[in-house]
Amino acid sequence: MRDFAQITITDPMGAPQPKNFLDRFWVSLLKDSRDLPLMQLTFKITVTLLPLTVLLFFTQGWVWALVFVAHFYLNHLYFKGPFGLMLHCAIHRPLFKKEYEPLNNYLPWCLAPLFGHTPETYRAHHIGMHHAENNMETDDSSTLEFQRDSLRDFGKYVGRFILYGVYNLYLYHRAKKRKFFMTRILAGEIAFYTMVVALCFVNFTATFFAFIFPLFVFRFVAMMGNWSQHSFVDAADPSNHYKNSATCINHFYNHKCWNDGYHISHHIFPHMHWTEHPNHLLQNQNDYAANKALVFEDLDFLRIFILLMQKKYDALADHVVNFNGTFKSKEEIVELLKARTMKIEAPVAPVKPVAVPA
Repeated sequence: MRDFAQITITDPMGAPQPKNFLDRFWVSLLKDSRDLPLMQLTFKITVTLLPLTVLLFFTQGWVWALVFVAHFYLNHLYFKGPFGLMLHCAIHRPLFKKEYEPLNNYLPWCLAPLFGHTPETYRAHHIGMHHAENNMETDDSSTLEFQRDSLRDFGKYVGRFILYGVYNLYLYHRAKKRKFFMTRILAGEIAFYTMVVALCFVNFTATFFAFIFPLFVFRFVAMMGNWSQHSFVDAADPSNHYKNSATCINHFYNHKCWNDGYHISHHIFPHMHWTEHPNHLLQNQNDYAANKALVFEDLDFLRIFILLMQKKYDALADHVVNFNGTFKSKEEIVELLKARTMKIEAPVAPVKPVAVPA
């Protein structure tokens, strides 16, 4: 248990100023100059991972092995997290000015498939369904019906998503009569799988490691992240953002992945800029206290997932931030953590939908 009054927020609250001609060029294209680091990452991926992906198809022998090692490292160990959360930022707040709007397709259509994203599905799922339904029963990625410290239940959760996730997403938007998302899902899925099948005839091994394997890795990691972000839900008030999400502060993950640890404030204000989340926490600590919101210091969602699967509630409680002396003991926190991971069969609170762009 950590007293918030004694905590100094170290997560990023600003963005670097342009230092050279290239930086100034990127800023001239952007809606918000604070997104310069996102453009710098986009450029790095474009000049490293993209060429390596091409080389996987046109090299052999020991040269191919070297290319494979470099590609695997950059894709899965270096760029995957930052890219995935950069894409997350970009679907909530398009990066480019109106006159350069076609450039907003570069991330989802050109770079995202390298990391296992089919071009339009993530946006249709995350903005079109997840935020709109707020982890309630009508959200196909809802965690409510699962015991959230159970590895077996997590396996069911991931398996269902991998087998039926895209199909269920399409049915969801069809039921809502959202032709925009239906069209985008079909276009992205058909384009991706057509490309993959065609490339298999060129070089199956390269296609597998460049596109097929990353697809399964991404979908597994995405569900693990969503599970951890929504593992702690108050059964009496499951649509309350403060009580159905978790936040992680003061961890290098936030520096690497654009403050993605701030999941409570992200659900409260989905379009808040990534640099503004720490200030929201500082300015609204009384609301966090009143709702017994679960904020963890020096943990990321991966570590939360591991501790949950191990049922190490004592370890989790050691990292919980105590706002305004709300929690009187570590034991009280442990009991709250256990209560909020219980399976919820029939939520009683109404959904509080977030506006979704047409």
